[in-house]
Amino acid sequence: MKSKSITLIITYVLMIFCMKYVNARDLKVVTTLPSLASITQSIGGDIIDVSSITRGAQDAHYVEAKPSYMLNLNKADLLIYSGLELEIGWLPLLIQGARNEEVTVGARGNLNASLAITTNEILEKPRGEVDRSMGDVHPMGNPHYLLNPHNAINVSRLITEKLCELDPEHKIQFQENSDLFVQQLENKIREFEKQAEYLKGQEVVCYHVHWSYFLDWLGIKSAGYIELRPGIPPTPKHKQEIIDLIMEHHIKVVIISSWKEPSKAEEVAESTGAKLLILPGEVNAMEGADDYFSWIKYLTTHLIESLPVNLQINQLREQIRDQERKRGNQ
Repeated sequence: MKSKSITLIITYVLMIFCMKYVNARDLKVVTTLPSLASITQSIGGDIIDVSSITRGAQDAHYVEAKPSYMLNLNKADLLIYSGLELEIGWLPLLIQGARNEEVTVGARGNLNASLAITTNEILEKPRGEVDRSMGDVHPMGNPHYLLNPHNAINVSRLITEKLCELDPEHKIQFQENSDLFVQQLENKIREFEKQAEYLKGQEVVCYHVHWSYFLDWLGIKSAGYIELRPGIPPTPKHKQEIIDLIMEHHIKVVIISSWKEPSKAEEVAESTGAKLLILPGEVNAMEGADDYFSWIKYLTTHLIESLPVNLQINQLREQIRDQERKRGNQ
């Protein structure tokens, strides 16, 4: 009887050890952005371990290459990053310091998410040579492409392929989770596009070029930028030019990212009577933007609430729909 009890105890201990070992072998994924981490988590579920190097409140252009980030990357099976040189100032240093061949450029565990975005879909690619006098211009184009949820669908599929490659045992689960993510996001895209359709053609002013993909998706135009050039604060002359532009075009909203110093944008908004709309630049940057879905919902909802509906366009579209319904009944 005593021997049987000892055997049961040993068996139990071995089971616990095996469970810990399996958990320790969960695919460890490190992303550079919270939005990439959120999308990856939706696909991997509890099969993988996902963490983001940057926090939502951080501007990913300017990140210190800390030893703690290197240690985290040292243990990673997969690194997923935005690309288009968003992380060019710090990610190469982290990869070098991590001493993990699995995540070096060209390795199986290194995934540039921008590969899911076609050349035609990349906005604001500069023409000719780029130098520092132009400000923080990205030579390969604007890297904030996840602000258009259509791009997020393409990125999710690329991530799914990579997870299936690295962990084929869970391929079916990854694909099922991916299909569900895409289906839910497509439903949200249709919902938001319908809500915002009467806002197409309206103009806003932004502090920085961060919001180009988001505005382009909803058909809203950025008439100008408060920054003199990307990353360079406005001169008094440029600030006055933007104020004049807002007054001339009757612009009602000034947009700034949550991590930007707001004083210049506040001055412009107060001088013109426009609403200053502070939006979370990333997942988890502000309360209510806790994952990719809630982030896009937060952005869309707050922008729609801030912009006045163009009543003339609204009435014209209703007239067209009435005519189409009448034709359908004939």
